[in-house]
Amino acid sequence: MAEDDSLAQFLAVAVDAAKRAGEKIRKGFYQTKHVEHKGQVDLVTETDKACEDLIFNHLKQHFPEHKLFTGIRGKGAFLNGTPIRASSQTELVKSLLATEIGTKRDKITVDATTNRINSLLFKVRSLRMSGSCALNLCGIACGRIDIFYELGFGGPWDVAAGALIVQEAGGRVFDPSGRDFDITAQRVAASNPHLEDAFVEALRQAERD
Repeated sequence: MAEDDSLAQFLAVAVDAAKRAGEKIRKGFYQTKHVEHKGQVDLVTETDKACEDLIFNHLKQHFPEHKLFTGIRGKGAFLNGTPIRASSQTELVKSLLATEIGTKRDKITVDATTNRINSLLFKVRSLRMSGSCALNLCGIACGRIDIFYELGFGGPWDVAAGALIVQEAGGRVFDPSGRDFDITAQRVAASNPHLEDAFVEALRQAERD
């Protein structure tokens, strides 16, 4: 019951923040705007910035002890408003790996998962499981974790924000096979900028072992 109450509180605060931001957007819709360019065609107005500040401060006010990871394309990644960067580790054997077991418990999937982890454990320093794909990606972004992969997570909502935060923190997001990341494929890997190639090779070797 306590967990349900906490989730209900989180949702209520998030909805309230969205409504407040929506009202600010509505009031500013017909006002003259100062427009900045984030890229060749991507624009940002003072209303965008005001809404971002409103939501951030609203969440921080209600949950001051919670960590809030944010990222803006072309503007960087942040933890509670402080810029973050991926780690500088260059040796796979000294790296900290994160992964998740997933939700499937059929023998084929469980055997493949445990065999993959067993292979990787001989190539890294240690292993972590947070229980959250999004949180693991944020761990890459702030340098707490060096490499991460997960197969079979829920859907794009599990990785969309985290992938952007990793990229804005200077990290890499890719398919575990080494191909480009596909947000719809339910497969993701991430690393700091130095370990991508070595990590992909280790993942490929794990599939062969």
